Amino acid sequence: MATELDNIFLIVTIVEFIIGMLGNVFIGLVNCSVGIKNLKVFSADFILTCLASSTIVQLFLMLFNSCLIGLDTYLYITHRIGRYAGVLLYVINDLTTWLATCLSVFYFFKIAHFPHSLFLWLRWRMNRVIVMLLTLFLFLLIFDCLLLYMFTDITLNIIGKSNLTLYLDEKKTLYDKLSKINTLLNLTSLIPFSLCLTSLLFLFLSLVRHTRNLKLSSLGPRDSSTEAHRRAMKMVMSFLFLFIFHFFSSQIASWVVFISWNNRYLKFIMLPLNVFPSCHSFILILGNSKLRQTAVKLLWHLRSHTKGPNPSPV
Repeated sequence: MATELDNIFLIVTIVEFIIGMLGNVFIGLVNCSVGIKNLKVFSADFILTCLASSTIVQLFLMLFNSCLIGLDTYLYITHRIGRYAGVLLYVINDLTTWLATCLSVFYFFKIAHFPHSLFLWLRWRMNRVIVMLLTLFLFLLIFDCLLLYMFTDITLNIIGKSNLTLYLDEKKTLYDKLSKINTLLNLTSLIPFSLCLTSLLFLFLSLVRHTRNLKLSSLGPRDSSTEAHRRAMKMVMSFLFLFIFHFFSSQIASWVVFISWNNRYLKFIMLPLNVFPSCHSFILILGNSKLRQTAVKLLWHLRSHTKGPNPSPV
């Protein structure tokens, strides 16, 4: 029978799910409608649409996992459903992270300006670079799935055995294996983080160089390129912040699961995992001029309908 804490957990999970769905469905609908209208899909819109679609699947999986954990934690942890659901959620989390990384790299090549021949060569082949990144993700994903399957198998063995039957030496051996597998998983997670951090640093260097050139030419400190640099930097910085928050939350949750899986507050430790897919879409909307203008028009339209006929804004 669900307790009051279980009900609170499920309510917060559903709220996070609704918030995330609103932003990602909006991104998907706007980009699809624009693509159908113009009969042409731009690279940024395609990556945004794929990212929104991946995040929608991620939100559904998180809602499914949260409902199972909220209703019966023991059933989720001690049966195979926990293993397969965990691997599937990890795969979609990885896909979402790499798509966001590809978007950061795309903004870097699209906005930054460097006279170096290697940068210009990569910029002209930007689509191929994105395809290569996704290919790298597929190879790493196969490796990660094998590691994660071993990780969940060892975790379920620890949880399935009581402290009386699991000897100290055996327990230490299992924990050592978990530590090594978790280290390898963390190393693969550092690759998209490093790519985003590199894009952010080079965007900052490009902005500094661009601002210096404007001052020398007496054109003023603000122009469209400067604003584009700053918007791209805010988006990449926001993604990095959410990525770090999501990474540490997942680390804490994974270790708490097999250290004290029957703790009544365990499920609340998993709530921060939903922050990344719920909030990232709104950062993308605010950073994209087309999405931002469409959102403002939609909000004004809804406001005018709720308050009755009003004069149009100036």
